[in-house]
Amino acid sequence: MALPKEKKQDIIEAHKQHHKDTGSPEVQIAILTERIKNLTEHLKQFPKDKHSRRGLIKMVNDRRSHLNYLMKKDTARYLKIIDALKLRG
Repeated sequence: MALPKEKKQDIIEAHKQHHKDTGSPEVQIAILTERIKNLTEHLKQFPKDKHSRRGLIKMVNDRRSHLNYLMKKDTARYLKIIDALKLRG
């Protein structure tokens, strides 16, 4: 499930590190989080959609990889993005 262009731009604006930033871990984590939310809603409506479930699992694993990278590189940035996206309970 692709995000609308406007929604993606809003996410990038909210989490970018500098004015040309589109690929920092924070931006990628935020975009993946939004896509995961959308796909989770889709799967609640269509529980037998196994192909989309596989995509969801891949996105969750990708986000986990980005979070692990950020935790190793810069713990302060990791904690900031976790707090901003409310990923931990």
